[in-house]
Amino acid sequence: MAITSANQLELLQTAEAVAREKMIDPALVIEAMEESLARAAKSRYGSEMDIRVKIDRKTGRATFTRVRTVVADDGVENYQAQFTVEQARPYFAPARPGREEFWLRGGKPVDPATAEGPQVGDEFHETVPPVDMGRIAAQSAKQVILQKVREAERDRQYEEFKDRVGTIINGVVKREEYGNIIVDIGRGEGILRRNDKIGRESYRNGDRIRCYIKDVRREARGPQVFLSRTDPRFMAELFKMEVPEIYDGIIEIKAVARDPGSRAKIAVISYDSSIDPVGACVGMRGSRVQAVVNELQGEKIDIIPWNEDQATFLVNALQPAEVSKVVIDEEAGKIEVVVPEEQLSLAIGRRGQNVRLASQLTGLDIDIMTEEEESRRRQAEFAERTKLFMDTLDLDEFFAQLLVSEGFTTLEEVAYVDLDELLSIEGVDESTAEELQARARDHIEEQNRKALEAARAMGVEDSLIAFEGLTPQMLEALAKEGVKTLEDFATLADWEIAGGWTTVNGERVKDEGILEKFDVSLEEAQNMVMTARVMLGWVDPAELAGEGAGEEAEGAEEEAGA
Repeated sequence: MAITSANQLELLQTAEAVAREKMIDPALVIEAMEESLARAAKSRYGSEMDIRVKIDRKTGRATFTRVRTVVADDGVENYQAQFTVEQARPYFAPARPGREEFWLRGGKPVDPATAEGPQVGDEFHETVPPVDMGRIAAQSAKQVILQKVREAERDRQYEEFKDRVGTIINGVVKREEYGNIIVDIGRGEGILRRNDKIGRESYRNGDRIRCYIKDVRREARGPQVFLSRTDPRFMAELFKMEVPEIYDGIIEIKAVARDPGSRAKIAVISYDSSIDPVGACVGMRGSRVQAVVNELQGEKIDIIPWNEDQATFLVNALQPAEVSKVVIDEEAGKIEVVVPEEQLSLAIGRRGQNVRLASQLTGLDIDIMTEEEESRRRQAEFAERTKLFMDTLDLDEFFAQLLVSEGFTTLEEVAYVDLDELLSIEGVDESTAEELQARARDHIEEQNRKALEAARAMGVEDSLIAFEGLTPQMLEALAKEGVKTLEDFATLADWEIAGGWTTVNGERVKDEGILEKFDVSLEEAQNMVMTARVMLGWVDPAELAGEGAGEEAEGAEEEAGA
């Protein structure tokens, strides 16, 4: 097919039709056509040539131009598309008869009659005859146009939906692919993956569907708009649509936890004391919450009043179970809940569902036990501490129990507590208190001596022994884990020392720390590791001081803004 024989106006009409169908700019389609024609021309004239095609936006006429660029004498890499200043001089003249040619300098036309001569960077454009497009060239041109149109269509879809992440959209089911649902969302398509569908839902082509836009990513191939019906934020957005007070900001959704298709918990708070947040979300005769339940295929929803106090909030979150006592370990992010025996199954829920959702809602690891189990545990701890004092301080059972009942849990507390605290115990005089502290200190010193000998025997170096903040027992524990030098200690992470928690597959997993049993906090571990690195010269103290000053300045700015 010769381009000259093509209906030029039909070329523009085709571009308009494709652009209208794909809802993209017609100029992008014409640019794709220009690129495809240029590629076909290169296959005819030679791939080394710089052939450019320009289609007139009014007439549809295609102009084929060969471009050569002026480069430095030693810069010629492609003799078909580049030439030196000297080689360009014969061409730097008014257009030759019967030829369409011109010069550009900096993208602007230059007149050879008035200019001094060619310069590096100038471009020489000369028109070449249109090419006859054979079957292969035509097919290649078609592929280029389709590819460009697809890219433009994907760019348009990304730009349109990137700012709509976190909103709900209505669509129509187009087809199913390997368990994933392809949804027509107007000016594009979205994908509802298998794990983002509510378990028992099934769809047929043409079904209307409401989804949450979970993510929009610029992908080279495949879907770009990712939808979800299982995301907790989907339920939050549904409540925002059904409850005007949430939409207006009078009521805020603080947390959501879902077991999609089965049960969910949502925590709400009202900023207007005259409005009950739970009642507003339930609605008259349950109309508002029922609308959300129907959309989520009958998912049971517990609406929980949010509270700043963690213990109160947890008690609310475990509804409908009744809680007797709550013990919070803030450092470990763990919480112990004591419930009556008859409430245990209700608190845990079917297959642990109730406690799992409450854990997700509060962000805490919840351990549920009955009152009887808690009593047995406390008795075991009491007996263990009593035995410790009996064995180490050579006390009778009654006196050891008296110390434990007064709140003493370790030898260090007895050895280094203010003497007045021991004197406050009934039946303890000054001489008895001093004797208790002397025995405790003697035992601690003996333990330290043995631990230090064991650490040295395992190869712990003096550099680590002399490090401030590490007790002999800590040195022994480090040595057992292969940490024997200051360099070894400096390479540790804070959580390796103090322990921590990691979320794996949505569940919190405990990371045991080498010095965790010595009650070393993460902050203390961080400070010790950084001190060791400074001592070794790995870290510049000035940089640390600068970071600290920067953090303080940021904090001051935030306070000023508040």
